[in-house]
Amino acid sequence: MSLLVLVLSVSAACCLGFGFVLQQNAASRAPLNDFLSPRLLLDLIRVPRWLGGIGLMVCGMVLGAVALGKGEVSQVEPLLATNLLFALGLSRHQTKKPLGRQGWSGLALLAGGVTAFILAGRPRGGDAVSDPLRHWLIIGVMTGLALLLTTYAKRSRLGAAPVLLALAAGMLYGVQDALTRVSGQRFGAGGWGELLTAWQPYAVLVLGVSGLVLVQSAFETAELRMSLPALTAAQPLAGILCGVGFLGDRLRTDVGALTWEAAGLAAIVTGIVLLGMHPAMPAGAKRTEPARDLQRR
Repeated sequence: MSLLVLVLSVSAACCLGFGFVLQQNAASRAPLNDFLSPRLLLDLIRVPRWLGGIGLMVCGMVLGAVALGKGEVSQVEPLLATNLLFALGLSRHQTKKPLGRQGWSGLALLAGGVTAFILAGRPRGGDAVSDPLRHWLIIGVMTGLALLLTTYAKRSRLGAAPVLLALAAGMLYGVQDALTRVSGQRFGAGGWGELLTAWQPYAVLVLGVSGLVLVQSAFETAELRMSLPALTAAQPLAGILCGVGFLGDRLRTDVGALTWEAAGLAAIVTGIVLLGMHPAMPAGAKRTEPARDLQRR
């Protein structure tokens, strides 16, 4: 991995982490009748704190897109997962709560897991799969799972909905990252003409807006610790699957490497959960109304 990819990815993670905290601070005060509705974005756009959070998230996405253009999805995605470290840092500043054993353990597991996965897997580029069926199969499975989780979230009580919505958004963002890389490759090969005549950039836009509505609805209905861990864990896993599945990313596949890669991913997920559930993460407004009741209004 080049130093430039590392710096771009970590900078993107910093912007994303800070942006998520500011967005949740604002979304937790939004009216519940906007749950899973584009109206939620129209309400939030008038809140300066939320706009600041969106601005940071856009900066993070741009930096992440540049990193994806210069590195492999399987390299960049684990580094983007460190956004939770920066989110916890800002949350700790707001709440003044110490890291404690849980915080330090989560930090060590997340950092160690990212390091183990990258060193063991040694992600490298290869030839993208040309079979469109494979592309659509993987993308269809990811978006289908996201739709299924969203549908169930509508019918569940608010206690389960934030986690399900965050998982769905993470899957969409993982696919979005993969298609962002494809869009960058098309632009590099043929400029704006090649880019604007392809379907990938428009899919990136649709996935981004859809993921944003899901994330803000998750932030609206529960504490950040209920949604951010699921979002942060699902995105890199979905992105790595797309990278290996149809973008041509290659990982080492001998027994030792696979063992360390699996251990690294497990450590990343465990660290994300520990950090996301840390008491320093800000609490949102208390919600007790079933999400399904909101749909009848």
